[in-house]
Amino acid sequence: ALFVKPVQGESLSVFRAETINQGEIEKISGEVLSKLEDKAALVGEPEVIKRNGELVLAIASPIVIEGEIAGAAVAIDSLQGLSKAISDEPMSEQELWDSGSPLIFVVDEQGRAIFHPNSEKVTSRQPLNELKIVQEWAATKNQIQSALLPFTTEYKGETRKMIGAYSTAVISDDLKFGVIVMQDEDRALVSVAEMRRQTWLISGILALVALILGSILARQLTSPLLKLVSAAQTISAGDLSHRIETKSITEIGTLGTAFNSMTENLEDHIARLAFAAKENRELFVGTVKALAAAIDGKDHYTRGHSERVSRVSVAIGQRLKMSEDELETLRISALLHDVGKIGIDDAILKKPSTLTDEEYAIMKTHPQEGYKIMKNIPAMAEFLPGMYMHHEMVNGQGYPQGLSDEEIPLQAKIVSVADTFDAMTIDRPYQKGMDLPAAIERIKTFVGTRYDIHVVNALIEACADGQIGVGRVKLNNYKPGRIRTDKKDPAKSAA
Repeated sequence: ALFVKPVQGESLSVFRAETINQGEIEKISGEVLSKLEDKAALVGEPEVIKRNGELVLAIASPIVIEGEIAGAAVAIDSLQGLSKAISDEPMSEQELWDSGSPLIFVVDEQGRAIFHPNSEKVTSRQPLNELKIVQEWAATKNQIQSALLPFTTEYKGETRKMIGAYSTAVISDDLKFGVIVMQDEDRALVSVAEMRRQTWLISGILALVALILGSILARQLTSPLLKLVSAAQTISAGDLSHRIETKSITEIGTLGTAFNSMTENLEDHIARLAFAAKENRELFVGTVKALAAAIDGKDHYTRGHSERVSRVSVAIGQRLKMSEDELETLRISALLHDVGKIGIDDAILKKPSTLTDEEYAIMKTHPQEGYKIMKNIPAMAEFLPGMYMHHEMVNGQGYPQGLSDEEIPLQAKIVSVADTFDAMTIDRPYQKGMDLPAAIERIKTFVGTRYDIHVVNALIEACADGQIGVGRVKLNNYKPGRIRTDKKDPAKSAA
């Protein structure tokens, strides 16, 4: 529907009577116009049409003629096309649960569904905040990002283990949507590529909706704006016989060159929304997290290991004053540091007791396996050091290359320390995780043999400030001291 409200005179509206009525148009338009103020354009919140239960989105812009505001226009468009765009043969919510297929839905900032395979959850406007993945998105919606989260949920009295991913679509400064994908954990471990495609697709669909809306407005609103405003003024003056000549309903009231300002502002909003879909790096990060979670998920005790190593690595990198680009590269490298374990037999990965020498030798091949997987992908080149060299030692006794000190990139040195820190502080079948003080003191003993002193000091500082902790363990009053860079041999000091 299209609604035009001149400063003087009566308003005009063009709409399809079988889908919406005049009262709903005026109500929706009134709400968005009341918030327009001096903005160049404004995107309203989704509204439910009572007649057919469809969700619509309203976009308003002032009409400016010769520098003066002559009125305002509101375009109301349906969001119904999302389900068809996601799948040629949409499945019901029950079918998705039964088949273990990814369940995709979109929520607003209150957690209410604006698209869901179960239409009742859309029309009821009840928040879906009982889902852990929705809560996670709500806490991070100010950042356009993808993330992965293992969680459990109830469906028809049955507890399901799930893995979910989300991204944020910025419609305007005041309006954000969360694009949520969740799938049965067991199925997700064998369908990471499909989850990536679905996440990219739904983000692209939101951009496409805005692009289509802009395209429709650009095609249909090409008649001169003065003609429409003049007609409104003529009718308001009492000449009710005046009519606007049109060939069809779709061409009536097109706004022409004076409406170009609204189109330009729409393009700005569209560009910001399209950015989320076109920015392959954000989707790439989501896929990396899904892959890392799939690898970690092969062993119950290492679930979430790659994500934790990534966060600890970034905290260390911040202490070392790395740039934002370097931190992002470090984050991805740490997420993928164990990607080579995808080629290690599950019997070794999940073994509850200490590995034999032969099994340990096989486990030590995972850096080479990861390197083989990623080396032929050009986009992965900058992440290879952390994957390939995180088991090297500064004394040259590490593997797989036996590099020493300056030969080891900083990225690999950081991932190495973060990997050990997480391994020490989580429970394993054959040992209980250390508390924070014990883990720090243990890592300090490896300075100069395994680890770089500057990296370890950065870890200590982050722990001392409470930036890094162990699960629910608090730092309390423990403040480990920095390791002196001029540290002397204790035997020589005694002498």
